[in-house]
Amino acid sequence: MLFINTRPDSRAAELTEALQNEGYQVESLPLLELVAKPFSEHLLQLYQQLIRAQAIVVVSPTAVKVGMEYLVKSGLKISDLKHIQWIAVGQATANCLNEYGIEAHIPDVETSEGMLNLPILHNMQQTGSVAFWRGEGGRQFMMETLQQQGIQILNFVLYHRQCPEASYSTFKHLTQNSNYNLNKWLVLITSEASWKYWLELCSKNNVQPDGVYLVLGPRLFQMVKEYRDQQQAHFHIIQLENLSPSGMIHHIQAL
Repeated sequence: MLFINTRPDSRAAELTEALQNEGYQVESLPLLELVAKPFSEHLLQLYQQLIRAQAIVVVSPTAVKVGMEYLVKSGLKISDLKHIQWIAVGQATANCLNEYGIEAHIPDVETSEGMLNLPILHNMQQTGSVAFWRGEGGRQFMMETLQQQGIQILNFVLYHRQCPEASYSTFKHLTQNSNYNLNKWLVLITSEASWKYWLELCSKNNVQPDGVYLVLGPRLFQMVKEYRDQQQAHFHIIQLENLSPSGMIHHIQAL
């Protein structure tokens, strides 16, 4: 079976190496690249409110990089935020924060639902605010859930997502390679945006989205399942609780 690793190149290497060591054939097909948005007057105003936040939710290593770069531009220092709790979506993001001397809370499941289950958010005062360092279109569910609980959201949109231009030609090459059976592809899907771009690639190349999908978390699983049911498709879906290579290999071997 061919495993399609859709993680960004900067975060795909560990999984690709682990799968190859187990004898699997792996092709890299990044479905997302993150491009920083310009520092604006609106972002400056948000940074000026940041010192009053109870928590900062950081959703990716890119959010750490851009958020810290713009923190400097805003005139603030990390020491100005030492009273604030930090929440990272996963270990990779937490590692990036740690480089700035910040220890972050990490959910057991690297999803919005996983972060919402953190005790720190359960105990959040409704009079306070939570800042999100995120990309355009990301973490809407989490922000809306907190707003419904009466918590003010400081919405830092630091970058936008797009499908890498090179992935369009890579996908076309893969579908035209006679050595690959499309019905036996294993495809990793880790976000709503990556699922959207995957379907776009399939549509542009007149390819049925068959195979097996390894999807992260219950909400994304439900989204992919609904698509399958609506389209009366027959592909298989496996729900992942995290992105650990060992867990993924276990699921694949179980097939």
